[in-house]
Amino acid sequence: MKLTKTTSDLLLLLAAIIWGFAFVAQRMGMENVGPFVFNACRFLLGGLILIPIAIRQKPAQFTKIYLHQSIKGGIIAGILLFGGATFQQMGIVYTTAGNAGFITGIYVVLVPAFGIVFLHKTSLNVWAGAVLALLGMYFLSVTSAFVVSKGDILVLIGAFIWAFHVLFVGKYAPMANVIIIAIIQFFICGILSLVFAVFAEPIEISGIMAAGIPILYGGIFSVAIAFTLQVVVQKNAHPSLTAIILSTEALFAALGGWLILDEKLTARAMFGCVLMLFGMIIAQINFTIRLAVWKKQKINN
Repeated sequence: MKLTKTTSDLLLLLAAIIWGFAFVAQRMGMENVGPFVFNACRFLLGGLILIPIAIRQKPAQFTKIYLHQSIKGGIIAGILLFGGATFQQMGIVYTTAGNAGFITGIYVVLVPAFGIVFLHKTSLNVWAGAVLALLGMYFLSVTSAFVVSKGDILVLIGAFIWAFHVLFVGKYAPMANVIIIAIIQFFICGILSLVFAVFAEPIEISGIMAAGIPILYGGIFSVAIAFTLQVVVQKNAHPSLTAIILSTEALFAALGGWLILDEKLTARAMFGCVLMLFGMIIAQINFTIRLAVWKKQKINN
């Protein structure tokens, strides 16, 4: 079933809301377990939740070509998901949920920039948005003493990896079974996280139980629901448009940090947030026209 543009946008916005508040859950989870243990639990849980959905699909959804592309796309997406989630989770230990949300949101301008590799055209307004977003990130992350947080740097590295994740999901989702892609990428990410946890962190049942609520939120909502929504919508949506809508998670991360964790932003950081938001908005000016042209070209080809 092909989703309408309005439905796709609303589903992506829902994913952004879930991910925004997930930054709060991730910070809370770090009080009891390490980043690898947390990611292992939430991604494995997310993968297990989707298995019954995959079993109930019609046999036509499991053609040889679909399975081949699904497995290939799932493995690539899973490795990128592991990289992005790992750097993000490690960074959240040393920075605020709000900062992490806004810095992660910079992939809104990285996706079209890196999209050149996939022959995606990048307009002048996107480059202008990129400059504003980068300048905003400077004010948000770099203090007046020209010191940047270790956590902000780690989250920024994760943002670069998230950009490639969006691009590769956009590449494989149209030609594959999106549920299979989702399940494979979740298990790849979860297993890799578990392997690293064995060597880098203590794995204690008591700690996992103490972080139970954040893990459940991360596994059910952030992984099983939000990441799956992303894959489903990207079966037809343009990667750059997807990134623009998902980048609103930054707003909900800041809101969640303020409401739940009592996090506050300095005037300098707030100015940086405003610049980043303007960058995100400018990046989508005239996007509707360019998207229509892109769809027309796709139909003609």
